[in-house]
Amino acid sequence: MISKLFSNFHKSRFASKLIITYIILTVIPMAFLGFISYHHYTKSIEAQAGEFFPQLLKQANMNIDKQIMELQKLNELLYSSSSVMSILRNDEYPNQSTLLRDKFEMNTYLSNAYLSGIHYDIIAVFIQSNNRLFHHSRVDIVSEAQLEHVPSYGQHQVTPFFETDLRFEGDIPFLLIEREIIDFDNQKSLGTMFIALDLQFIDQVVEEMRDGGDIWLMDQDYRILYHSERNRIGERFNEVEKLPVQHGSFKTLTNDDNKVISVSTSDEHEWILAHSIPAKHLTDRTDFVRNITIIIFIAFVVVFVIISILLAWNVSRPIHRLSLLMGAVERGDFDINIPKHPRSQDEVAVLTRSFHSMVTRIKELIRSNYQTALRQKEAELYALQFQINPHFMYNTLETISMMVEEDDKETVVEVVSILGNMLRYSLSNKEEVVLVATEVDHIRDFLTIQKYRFEDRLSFSIEQNIDGQQYFTPKFILQPVVENAVKYTIEDKEEAIVHVSVKKVGDEIVFSVRDNGPGISPEKLIELEKQLKAELMLKKDSSFGLKNVHARIVMMYGESYGLRIHSEVGEGTDITIRIPIVRYLGEGGSEE
Repeated sequence: MISKLFSNFHKSRFASKLIITYIILTVIPMAFLGFISYHHYTKSIEAQAGEFFPQLLKQANMNIDKQIMELQKLNELLYSSSSVMSILRNDEYPNQSTLLRDKFEMNTYLSNAYLSGIHYDIIAVFIQSNNRLFHHSRVDIVSEAQLEHVPSYGQHQVTPFFETDLRFEGDIPFLLIEREIIDFDNQKSLGTMFIALDLQFIDQVVEEMRDGGDIWLMDQDYRILYHSERNRIGERFNEVEKLPVQHGSFKTLTNDDNKVISVSTSDEHEWILAHSIPAKHLTDRTDFVRNITIIIFIAFVVVFVIISILLAWNVSRPIHRLSLLMGAVERGDFDINIPKHPRSQDEVAVLTRSFHSMVTRIKELIRSNYQTALRQKEAELYALQFQINPHFMYNTLETISMMVEEDDKETVVEVVSILGNMLRYSLSNKEEVVLVATEVDHIRDFLTIQKYRFEDRLSFSIEQNIDGQQYFTPKFILQPVVENAVKYTIEDKEEAIVHVSVKKVGDEIVFSVRDNGPGISPEKLIELEKQLKAELMLKKDSSFGLKNVHARIVMMYGESYGLRIHSEVGEGTDITIRIPIVRYLGEGGSEE
């Protein structure tokens, strides 16, 4: 993998190498240092929270114990009322109405003294005395408990709601605080007072720690007395089988979320007050600062990258320009604009001047070789004409001889006239290009003479969908193609059919010669296409005429034009010749 990266880096452009090097040396170290700083800062915040939360929990435990102790002292209010003490001392009633009167008076006192004052967390007050039960409640009681059988919880007799049968409407969780009523004058017990305390009073005690976290109070058996999520009150805490500390903090590692859990155990009741908060909540502000820092870092990186790109481009631009110029020269374009006197005097400038001298010298050599090649092509064209004409004339004269023997004078006159036109066209070497109509007339004359020669064995048609008097074509490009079509088709078929078409396609003129001959095998076709792309200086074989036509067109108009062969064995051959539109000839050439 690393070797592949180095290989790709080695193959990349020079400017890319500079930019990548800059990023590796600046951006990556900055990002790494930022990540390390953020990581250590986050750990520091978690450690501080782990020290801070247990102190808050300890203080909260002390407040809870203090409030319960204050409520336990509320029975002392009874001693200040002589009527209440008289009712509690009375254990016999002459009639039922007296009992009801005492209950009414006692319940009224409980309402006024305990439920109408500042103790709004008290749900209900009960007094069990001499088989009598006095009580008053803020909320309707759903089910009453046998209060005399309520077990004592802890040293100060505080019982959680789930250990009693007492229930209030709305299933309000509560603590039942039990306190004995003693008649100090007679030194005897007058009964027991029970105060039902709504556990929601803890909300105010732990209000500072509820934001973003959970807080709960458990007994020694990990039974939840209070929870910030009300539906969990009464459950057993099973998420951590055994808390690792009695006072302190620890961090849980889970797949979903990391949490910091702090624990504090009260001295009075040995209740466990626990607080849990996601670690990410502790670092919210840090994350905000981190996000701002990342945005600023990205902005700086963008600025630095832009600067590095500009610097890299300024350094690599001369090299890149020189590379493009070299690529253009490699593709054969020597008409390029090379600065002759670069302002810089560095190595690239020296290389540019040397390259300019080299291209200038190459252009001179090409111009010289081009003139030589052009003269060579013209000589080959003349040689091709004279190569074909004697052979064609021999066959034509033989045909005329046979016509004379048959005393067909009119046909002989026509053939001789056509032959004269062809010889005049072939021997006229002054023009490089001729009218399309003139080239088509020449090929019509050629096929007409061949028709006289082969009679019913040859059929031909010429389709001209273009104004041949307006457009020009290189001279003598159809006869070599048509001659091959006639030759190979006659050798293979009883009747040779040759179709010649000329049409305008876009900004091109397309000549097509199609025959019903034997076709060309794929292997031979591939070899022939390779020869068309090769130099013309090859031996003069059967395909010499096709290669000559293709080479002339490419030399005159470029490699996008020329001759294309489409053939299938047994299906015939279709040869197309594509040239650009040439509208007229001037003294110095043609206009396309």
